[in-house]
Amino acid sequence: MVPYTDAFKTQMVKRMVGPGAVSAAALARQVGVSQPTLSQWLREANRVAAMTPPPEEKKPTAPAGPKKWTPEEKLRVLAATQGLTVEELGALLRSEGLHEAQLKEWQQAAAGALSGSATEPLPAKERKRLAAAEKRVKELERELHRKEKALTEAAALLVLEKKLHRQIWPEPQVLSF
Repeated sequence: MVPYTDAFKTQMVKRMVGPGAVSAAALARQVGVSQPTLSQWLREANRVAAMTPPPEEKKPTAPAGPKKWTPEEKLRVLAATQGLTVEELGALLRSEGLHEAQLKEWQQAAAGALSGSATEPLPAKERKRLAAAEKRVKELERELHRKEKALTEAAALLVLEKKLHRQIWPEPQVLSF
């Protein structure tokens, strides 16, 4: 068995895929490598490609949506609006990039939270739906954890297999004269 370099294998696989691809049988006649060997290299390349995540494609950046306000920022703005005149309030809203309707929502939410009316018990139907959703989330998290472990094990096995392959069949030394 003749050992081939990874670069040579990659070059042969590239010739068998994409536009202007050559069949494994035709390539075997051209380069003198057996057709089953070329086909095996192609299968291995496809298997590795299927396991490799696609590269992150550059997506056009979408215009930024509305700012995500933290509770602390909302509280700061609410405190700053106290005692302002209409003109001063308008200037503050423009500088913060807010609409008056948002400010009113925040004021109502703060008042509701402080009065205790925001802690109304959920109806039985909503509690059941929430419990079912929480149970489903836990199941999905367990499944995700299991699959992450399996993927990690598979990656480790591939690394070990590659190391073993290189120990058994080291790359041939190219002599230059």
